[in-house]
Amino acid sequence: MAASDGAGVKLSRIIGQPQLPDLDPFLMLDAFGSDDPKAYIAGFPSHPHRGFETVTYMLAGRMRHRDNKGHEGLLTPGSVQWMTAGRGIVHSEMPEQDHGLMKGFQLWVNLPAKDKMTAPRYQEIAPAQIPRVALADGAWAKVIAGELLGVRGPVDPPATEPLLVDLDLAEGIKADLVLPAAHTAFIYVYEGTVRIGARSLGTGMVGVLSPGDCIRLEAEAMAAKMLVGAGKPLREPVAKYGPFVMNTEEELRQAVLDFRAGRF
Repeated sequence: MAASDGAGVKLSRIIGQPQLPDLDPFLMLDAFGSDDPKAYIAGFPSHPHRGFETVTYMLAGRMRHRDNKGHEGLLTPGSVQWMTAGRGIVHSEMPEQDHGLMKGFQLWVNLPAKDKMTAPRYQEIAPAQIPRVALADGAWAKVIAGELLGVRGPVDPPATEPLLVDLDLAEGIKADLVLPAAHTAFIYVYEGTVRIGARSLGTGMVGVLSPGDCIRLEAEAMAAKMLVGAGKPLREPVAKYGPFVMNTEEELRQAVLDFRAGRF
């Protein structure tokens, strides 16, 4: 679904829209991509979060992160920001360019009730820190979080045990992707077309994967690139209000009061 966020940044909302409101433990997935500065230059000025984690993965362009805990970093192509908002953080993500392509993803990952008020944490991962593993000849995966074929990514949150990988398949290549059998999983194709069993997903399409530990992927007609996420479902009540995700309405009201009182 076409959407906008921040100061009017245009994006596609993949998870967190009427056809796919959430996918426990994933709350939202946005894809942004434009070479028109008017679509992204205003960025995401200072705003609060509480109760979940945000993951920003840059494919192209540069984004400056600053927050009220003293963290600052520059996201470059191929880098990842994994931020645990916990009990409260205020941050901004602003483009550091006025021309050229800005492209990437932001994923929201829920936190269990016992961790929603944990201390905020910021992790910035450079492209060189993200390992690659071969699924087959012509099939490569960048392992951002979790473990794939014995290769562990730089981020490994224990609560949801997420697996997050960026897959690149050459034309006509088939590859098997092994996922944790009990995890919720999705695949989002951002270039090309991918066949999964009897189904095909084209560019800009998301597929919710059936439970199981292995899926067969095949790039059709041209090379294909896709983001795959899998996570352990929390199966807890979800109460959402803008940038706050808690378990009850009362906790949401408290989050608003705490933010207004400067307690973030």
